[in-house]
Amino acid sequence: MSSSASSLKSTILGFPRMGSDRQLKKLVEGFWAGKITEDELADGSKKLRAEHWELQKSYGLTEVPTGDFSYYDHVLDAAYAVGIVPERYQALDKKNGLQAYFAMARGLQDKSIGVDVPSLEMKKWFDTNYHFMVPEIADNQQFSLHSTKTIDEFKEAKALGFSARPVVLGPVTLLTLSKPAKDSSSKPLDHLSRLIPVYFEVLSQLAAAGAEWVQIDEPVLALDLDASVFKPAFEQAYGEFAKIEGLKYLLTSYFDRLGDNLGWAAALPVDGIHLDLVRGGSDIDAALKLVPADKIVSAGLINGRNIWKANLDKQLAVLNKVISARSSAAPVWISSSCSLLHSPHSLKPEVGHLDEETLGWLSFAEEKIEEVVILAAAAIDRSKVEQQLKDNAAKVLSRQESERITRPAVQQRLSALDKAFYSRQAPFAERQHVQRASLKLPLFPTTTIGSFPQTAEVRKARAQFRKGALSASQYKEFLDVETRKCIEWQDEAGLDVLVHGEFERTDMVEFFGENLEGFVFTKKGWVQSYGSRCVKPPVIFGDVSRPKPMTVDVARFAQSCSPNKPVKGMLTGPVTILQWSFVRDDQPRSKTAGQIALAIRDEVVDLEAAGIKVIQVDEPAIREGLPLRKADYDAYLKWSVDVFRLATTGVKNETQIHSHFCYSDFNEIFTAIKGLDADVITIENSKSDLKLLGALEVHGYAAEIGPGLYDIHSPRVPSVEEMKARFAALQKYVPAENLWANPDCGLKTRGWAEVKEALVNLVAVARDARSKQHA
Repeated sequence: MSSSASSLKSTILGFPRMGSDRQLKKLVEGFWAGKITEDELADGSKKLRAEHWELQKSYGLTEVPTGDFSYYDHVLDAAYAVGIVPERYQALDKKNGLQAYFAMARGLQDKSIGVDVPSLEMKKWFDTNYHFMVPEIADNQQFSLHSTKTIDEFKEAKALGFSARPVVLGPVTLLTLSKPAKDSSSKPLDHLSRLIPVYFEVLSQLAAAGAEWVQIDEPVLALDLDASVFKPAFEQAYGEFAKIEGLKYLLTSYFDRLGDNLGWAAALPVDGIHLDLVRGGSDIDAALKLVPADKIVSAGLINGRNIWKANLDKQLAVLNKVISARSSAAPVWISSSCSLLHSPHSLKPEVGHLDEETLGWLSFAEEKIEEVVILAAAAIDRSKVEQQLKDNAAKVLSRQESERITRPAVQQRLSALDKAFYSRQAPFAERQHVQRASLKLPLFPTTTIGSFPQTAEVRKARAQFRKGALSASQYKEFLDVETRKCIEWQDEAGLDVLVHGEFERTDMVEFFGENLEGFVFTKKGWVQSYGSRCVKPPVIFGDVSRPKPMTVDVARFAQSCSPNKPVKGMLTGPVTILQWSFVRDDQPRSKTAGQIALAIRDEVVDLEAAGIKVIQVDEPAIREGLPLRKADYDAYLKWSVDVFRLATTGVKNETQIHSHFCYSDFNEIFTAIKGLDADVITIENSKSDLKLLGALEVHGYAAEIGPGLYDIHSPRVPSVEEMKARFAALQKYVPAENLWANPDCGLKTRGWAEVKEALVNLVAVARDARSKQHA
């Protein structure tokens, strides 16, 4: 045992916020609905934080992170804390800060107080399915200590007797993730000098409150950075922070390697460097040479983003390598690779739900804490945790040797494919001519993205069916009634291409996983996606195949309800099913995606045979899967395009293939989107200040496209005039014969009243545009 090992610290970078039973979701939504007060929201949240700290302490962590809690989003928290409140929210903020905070998150339309503001733009947090709100920086941006949340939560933990480490989103990352406010000429990073004093004030107050260490998250260090810009920015910020006496800093990055940024990052005046040694393991040799001997190395060895049990013997070897290379002056920390925000809370509810073998393969947030603690103990004295290590090794071996994982027929089908499986019968221009003759759609066709509101009645019926209180025939009868009502309302409202509403689906990925082989499902494996929205990702444990049709009967029934208008067959694409699942890590992700693509291809062909003329294969996660490093782009984009084409090219020219994309930086993947060779794409547009127009101007798009006309993540209803302005802007870039009118995304989370009003307005916009074309 080395002296470094004897002072090893065990910790994590952050913990899931929602609670074991999604308590935070219920609190926040209760507050939005007016069922609880602001004080009750605060009290319930305080109780939840205390429970989480106590849980972490009970497993033996050296200290717990604080400040990782959020009512909605940690990036929004960081921006609000330093006074980044765009002008349209400022009057509201002076009256009610929490109301302004939530207005920035989800918009606010309240005639009683004369407020109608949209939300901030939403993007994906690096390559995860977590969404963050994009701060807006004005040319005259003034920064101030606007919220003491970080300081208050540290004091709260300390008062309860916890050894705590505050977590702060770093200033360089905050500005890099921000965007210029409308009509601004400056770049967000230009404002760093004026932001640093506010961070200095926060850190000084933390020091005064008794903080010894502060974790400063700077995940932009995992990106390709221009060192001539970012190196001096980091040096300026952290040079100032180093002036605060008695406070130590753990500089934290994750999700990929630091690569070329490692050398200058390691030289910054901080006291420790965190390395994601799960996804950035290639950094280790360079880091052990470049990180000064007197600095802590925090070894992120437990995967915060997937749910497979860690191979502790393998990770212990890496940990021992780190320990042996460090001096006694700089103890090593053992940690999660990133925050456990991206993991479900606990495996405890899965006992009795999952089979014993599968349960033994998995590790959620609680179990990951235990893995961290076991690794730390093993590095000090292996004999004290020998049984835990043996149990772990047995479970790891069980998964490797399980006969449930590999299906030779699936492997052989994928390996036997030739080029013909990746191309449509004819090019788009020829297909478009045939489809127009077949579908007979008007100019500027209107449609929605797929789902309609999942009402309390829909959720109740589903729960009753799963509990056995409704028979299969009774549940089908209920779904048929809901589907028919949805189809008839769309027809009456004047929509042109209809959808069945997806009332049978809890989630656009979970539904398909439930109908495919190679998946298992948890009972309470919830993960936060955005705000109060949680998803329960399926677990892909083995080879994937489709045992029988999944949507054909529902699509056939829906089409029978609409004799005069086409109803879309609604499917989720292979990349999105992959990205929004917990994926097996024993073969390349591209291979698993190919297996899913073949299953979806079979469904597409069967839908066509059933008379469905329009089929949508959604890929909202294709940008999300893009690697953080540009050197890795081409390989990913090639296989992601290939698997979409594999899923969709088995149909005739007459069948119109749609796809949908949302909440992304489309410029980076627009060439790949064109390569998908879809006939129609619908794409998020309203929350991103029409940045899609820039992509269209640069790259062009020859196929048909429906840029979203309004934001479905907000309860506000856009006016006809608002959507008309957006649609007019789009007509400058897209030929009229190729332009569709539709919302940004699916309508599942909205209420029927707002959906009906918004879609009636959308149809009016399309009709107005047609009249002007015919004038």
